[in-house]
Amino acid sequence: MGTARAQQMARAVTEVPLQPASLDIWDKKYRLKTKQGEPVDATVDDTWSRVARALADVETTPELREKWHERFLWALRHGAIPAGRITSNAGAREHKPATSTINCTVSGTVTDSMDDILEKVHEAGLTLKAGCGIGYEFSTLRPRNAYVSGAGAYTSGPLSFMDIYDKMCFTVSSAGGRRGAQMGTFDVSHPDVKEFIRAKREDGRLRQFNLSLLITDGFMQAVETDADWPLVFPVHVKEKDEVDLTDDTKVVWREWPSHDNYIVRDDGLVACKIYGHVRARHLWDMIMVSTYDYAEPGFILIDRVNEMNNNWWCENIRATNPCGEQPLPPYGSCLLGSVNLTRFVRDPFGPKAHFDMDEYREVVKVFTRMLDNVVEVNGLPLAKQRDEIRSKRRHGMGFLGLGSTLAMLKLRYGSEEAVAFTEDVSREMALAGWEVALELAHEKGPAPILVKDYTVTGDMLRKRPEMVRDGYKAGDTIPGRVLHAKYSRYMQRVAEVAPELVDALAETGARFTHHTSIAPTGTISLSLANNASNGIEPSFAHSYSRNVIRPGRKTKEKVEVMSYELLAYRAFINAEAKPGSDDPSEKLPDYFASADDISPMQHVDMQAAAQRWVDSSISKTANVPTDYPYEDFKDIYFHAYKKGLKGCTTFRFNPAAFQGVLVKEADLANTTYRFELEDGSVVEVKGNEEVEYDGETHTAANLFDALKEGYYGKF
Repeated sequence: MGTARAQQMARAVTEVPLQPASLDIWDKKYRLKTKQGEPVDATVDDTWSRVARALADVETTPELREKWHERFLWALRHGAIPAGRITSNAGAREHKPATSTINCTVSGTVTDSMDDILEKVHEAGLTLKAGCGIGYEFSTLRPRNAYVSGAGAYTSGPLSFMDIYDKMCFTVSSAGGRRGAQMGTFDVSHPDVKEFIRAKREDGRLRQFNLSLLITDGFMQAVETDADWPLVFPVHVKEKDEVDLTDDTKVVWREWPSHDNYIVRDDGLVACKIYGHVRARHLWDMIMVSTYDYAEPGFILIDRVNEMNNNWWCENIRATNPCGEQPLPPYGSCLLGSVNLTRFVRDPFGPKAHFDMDEYREVVKVFTRMLDNVVEVNGLPLAKQRDEIRSKRRHGMGFLGLGSTLAMLKLRYGSEEAVAFTEDVSREMALAGWEVALELAHEKGPAPILVKDYTVTGDMLRKRPEMVRDGYKAGDTIPGRVLHAKYSRYMQRVAEVAPELVDALAETGARFTHHTSIAPTGTISLSLANNASNGIEPSFAHSYSRNVIRPGRKTKEKVEVMSYELLAYRAFINAEAKPGSDDPSEKLPDYFASADDISPMQHVDMQAAAQRWVDSSISKTANVPTDYPYEDFKDIYFHAYKKGLKGCTTFRFNPAAFQGVLVKEADLANTTYRFELEDGSVVEVKGNEEVEYDGETHTAANLFDALKEGYYGKF
């Protein structure tokens, strides 16, 4: 056994063959084909070669292009995985010239006028057509029943306009063959916040959106102290004579994303009229109940997002990309990539199992240059988007396969050792990336906003009182590189472990303003990483189903998949291993954890360990069992707030609302769906049973969802 096992362990884990579902998704989503459907990429390695060539061609000389083509291809073969838009579209201009390499965008601020609302719909349509996801804030629109003087009527409110964006997204994505993705954010102090919380309880409404509340520190403090919470909206300049701005029972001053036509103080705060009050804990409970039953709205701690933003002095962030890992300013865009951590495990499941940190750091360094090159081939449809990404050059590198990697290292997800490992790989990714940011700044120049000089304002001094201690006063001039490296809260944290690096970045400037974020990576994990666990998550289960959209099918298709760590364990240790088996010859070790095995607090602790070194944000979902007690559930969000997270999302399987993308056979078998036929009779079917309907075979659960939500036959 010893010699044979040593030979097995000497092999790269990458020799575990791609499972059929992984190859199928690569073929459908990432393999380049002609418009006639003929493959251009013969193999996955051909896909990597195409991407490496396209991004190396950005370099300025033939010698550099050849050098970096080889290095980029090496990194791609050793765990670097660009996000879906890059993998699908880089080097594909001959076959699909109007597509983008950018996953994440945020709309320009949707201001409170009909012209601008409809203009932003148009811009969003062009953005979605190019293959990008998009986020918007809708609490910039005045509340329902507010008087519109120009129209001589009362407004229908923000939610009614969100319906327009929702229908536009469905139409554009249906025409383009790829599901559109949108995020709608909403301030917790807006007078229509209750309507926003309840919006998705109506079947089929806003289904092209993820929804998240912008939660402020003030609201969390009001919940803690059981205080009343004011519901507010800015005072228009035309209303200034109708409100006493000095009466703090009628007006509060607060930050607002737009200053146009509003009353603004010298410190940048906007006068907001108080429309009414609600008990903060009552609103909190309403949010928690909705999240428990419907998994929405999500929870964005917006004050923390802005406090920790590297571009704190020139951005006011109010929205994120559709999955939440990229908080972005108006017209902000960000490209993504993930490093597959499973590729660096040596002697997996063995007595000497360990992580090759040296090779990991080298892949991160090469990948950093590769992602920086994507900025030059961004393919964004709007000039303002292109200007934003070129001036800041932000990218979001993260990792995937964390849960799978921990199992291969024989560590249980959520344990103290797993938390420590998560912080280690996050910190090393950050440090390696900022080292390359300095090298590239010397070679190619810093991000343009870091070269500019800025005038010190009262708003800056309010946000960074240490600038006053350092002798700055309003009206002084300060370089962007200093505001970024010395006064960014995140870079101050990096300086705790790499002070000389941060000093050099303050002197020279960085090539990019942001380097890290952790995306959900669902499809690239399933396909290109052989179903390694998504992003920062544990594996959902070790044998389960994914619901995937197939062109031409009237409902989603259920596809059976296995976790990467199960495939690897069968390949290297025990070919007979089975999830859930108590037979000693088949049983998996205890460190094979899945999502439901992890407590919600452990989910939060793992996210917090990574967030310390991630300069943008993290898309993470704390999965909780269907029978998880509500009283325990609602504590998750306060734990996230106390741990310093920027956001939090949970998912509890609730077939009355939806079943989700990932499903376990046991959940489907335990759920009965009721179908009412045309003659009035009722048929009851288990969720995992197959049903013949309209000339196709469907699982009962997918057919029920498609009919209830209104997307049947529309893919």
